[in-house]
Amino acid sequence: MTELEDALAPGDALIIVDVQNDFCPGGALPIENGNAVVPILNRWIAAAVSRNVPVYASRDWHPAGHVSFRQSGGPWPPHCLQDSEGARFHPDLKLPDSTVIVTKGVRFDRDQNSAFDQTGLARHLRKAGIKRLWIGGLAEDICVLATVLDARREGFEAILIREATRPVTPRGGEEARRKMQEAGAAVTGLTPAL
Repeated sequence: MTELEDALAPGDALIIVDVQNDFCPGGALPIENGNAVVPILNRWIAAAVSRNVPVYASRDWHPAGHVSFRQSGGPWPPHCLQDSEGARFHPDLKLPDSTVIVTKGVRFDRDQNSAFDQTGLARHLRKAGIKRLWIGGLAEDICVLATVLDARREGFEAILIREATRPVTPRGGEEARRKMQEAGAAVTGLTPAL
């Protein structure tokens, strides 16, 4: 059994946040080295599948002219437009067929950074008997942060997979980790051999 398989247990779930083309190099809203999380997350996915731990993957899925876009008064350039190449998961991300897709950012009147924000995810996880969440993805200081904080608010144990996330800015990443830890989340240094 690998170190990752050893870490995972019944009642756990792996949540992969927004590892989409637009957040990786060459995308509309690229995070520096965003694609570097993919091989690490693939190791976690393999361990989760081996241990029968469910895998969830959230995605931004914005309508055209979304409220978060600059043209509509928001802070971001257009990204992750529904059904676009930029909205697809990174092509090297090895999501199993059993992956539960959590779609967010579809509202016309507000943004949804967290995988929990009006998606019904917390209720679904409780119904499935999930108590502990391992979380990685993009970006550490935006959607990963919001997901971890909401997981804690919803009463789940939350563990940030440190090597499986990247921030928009280094300072943003430091601040995000501080906020997560203040909310009671843990940060794991478990790094799979690549």
